[in-house]
Amino acid sequence: MAEMSTRNRADALDIVQEAMIKLVRSYSDRPESEWPGLFRRILQNSIVDWHRKSVVKNRVMSWIGMGKSEEEDEVYDDPIQTAVDPNAQEPQREFERGKATEKMMAAVTELPLRQRQTFLLRSWEGLSVKETAAAMGCSSGSVKTHYSRAVISLRAKLQDYALD
Repeated sequence: MAEMSTRNRADALDIVQEAMIKLVRSYSDRPESEWPGLFRRILQNSIVDWHRKSVVKNRVMSWIGMGKSEEEDEVYDDPIQTAVDPNAQEPQREFERGKATEKMMAAVTELPLRQRQTFLLRSWEGLSVKETAAAMGCSSGSVKTHYSRAVISLRAKLQDYALD
């Protein structure tokens, strides 16, 4: 979720690490059953904070004439992601599925932040409306609205990529 929100693997890993440290420092005395919800909430807040900081950072950098370096845009190769699947079949189907997945990832990252968070928590993390509302610190009605708008937007963007 953090990687899709930041569009940068290194930043995402930093955000997750910071969220885990905050959880341990602040809530290690809480019952273990509360940790997943607390972690999701901390992670969501950390992602929002990262977005706020990056907006300010980008304004300052553009004002003084400095852009992102090539090093910041570097893609980090994950050996697990690039390993060959010994059970893979039908290369054309796999190719089509990969293209559809890439398009889906791009479409999700283009959603406004609240819609993206809601969609990821509800669809990918499998949280209920109530759990999503608690993680995001908003009402159940807001979750339903953001989720609905995200789904409508994604359907419009991805209508050509439906798989059989």
